[in-house]
Amino acid sequence: MRVLLYIETNFLMGIAKGQDELAEDLLSNLPTNIDLLIPNICFVEALTTLEQENKFDDRFIHSLNIQVNEAERNKNSGNAKLVVSHLKQAKISFLKKQNDTRLRFHRTFNLLIERAEIIEFNTEILLECSKEGILENHILDKIILNCIIYHAKLHPHTPKVFLSSNSKEFGSSDVSAILRDVGILYFSKTQNFLGWLQSQNP
Repeated sequence: MRVLLYIETNFLMGIAKGQDELAEDLLSNLPTNIDLLIPNICFVEALTTLEQENKFDDRFIHSLNIQVNEAERNKNSGNAKLVVSHLKQAKISFLKKQNDTRLRFHRTFNLLIERAEIIEFNTEILLECSKEGILENHILDKIILNCIIYHAKLHPHTPKVFLSSNSKEFGSSDVSAILRDVGILYFSKTQNFLGWLQSQNP
């Protein structure tokens, strides 16, 4: 059974941060009966998110360096020497973790470009996004949702699933009703989606 699997920014970021091993396995070993789809705006959002988190990380490293420098100025305290040692080790571990995230991000980013069909943001979707209604305070989520709905309407007879850990917005009752109207099942966890998929192919 062919299945259209819609994903969004959190799929990429969850893999990059090491938060969703099942999603990483799914992307690396994508079943032949699954067509993976992602709105192109998600790549922009992911890159922006990575840039913002890099800035947060840089501020944290800067704060660590200040504390190390301050502690090194204290020549009379054994505790100050311990602080310097621990903070320097923490900095090394943090930078390694940051590098791991960046490597996973770029690997996932490239895999998605290679393996997923990209839903282009067009004039019709733009007009839908301009209408008042759901997700008014979450414009990027609104764009993503309308991209998915637009594509889903083009494939009325194909089983469709939307996988997103952003259950606060996409799992709301209003959004769930809209997804159901175009024949899309919503899952907030990769594990639940895989369980459903297995039940369809016993």
